[in-house]
Amino acid sequence: MAVKTPRISLAGSGALLLDGAQGAFDDATQELVWAVANAALAFEGVCETVPGMNNLLVLFDPLTTNAQIISEQLNSLWAGTDAHTVTGTHHTIPVSYGGARGEDLAGWAAHCGMPVDDIVRRHAAATYTVAAIGAMPGFPYLSGLEPRLAWARRSSPRLKVAEGAVIIGGAQAGIMPMTAPSGWHIVGHTDVKLFDVQAELPVLLRPGDKIRFTIAGIEG
Repeated sequence: MAVKTPRISLAGSGALLLDGAQGAFDDATQELVWAVANAALAFEGVCETVPGMNNLLVLFDPLTTNAQIISEQLNSLWAGTDAHTVTGTHHTIPVSYGGARGEDLAGWAAHCGMPVDDIVRRHAAATYTVAAIGAMPGFPYLSGLEPRLAWARRSSPRLKVAEGAVIIGGAQAGIMPMTAPSGWHIVGHTDVKLFDVQAELPVLLRPGDKIRFTIAGIEG
């Protein structure tokens, strides 16, 4: 499959943003993002690479190199790098669906035109990939949601969504690693801790990890 030429734009005096898909999310493009993120760390002056959803933020030292050089290197790398699947860790995460900690479950089922039990079964049947970590420490953007289960984000974000909330935002699934504002819909809750600042490895999930949800219970 031909690789699209990425769109690369400035993101400040010492950063470039590479947009690989320029449209709907694509798993193959995400694998290329991971590969380019790793390879670009070898460029002179590059300080850090941060994979996003089909995009890549590259931070560099403007005293060592410049945006034009990095942009040319990224274009060459994008065209000449073989995408590869990151060998990630497999995680099983139990979810209690609905109830006071999954308040949007019934609305989600109605939006999708399915019974609650059916939508829960479909959500738990998928294998999700951690495409990127961002928004807040440890927050996983999960690809793999069945298209029929997609639900556009809320027009008015909630100011407080609890740690452990299992959520849906557009065509993506996610889990809240801490209590914070969010415009995603809350469909359940897990007690699995995704971020622990005291731990040796504070963030549980990494890009390329696989997740399966199991049904711990359904309420409402």
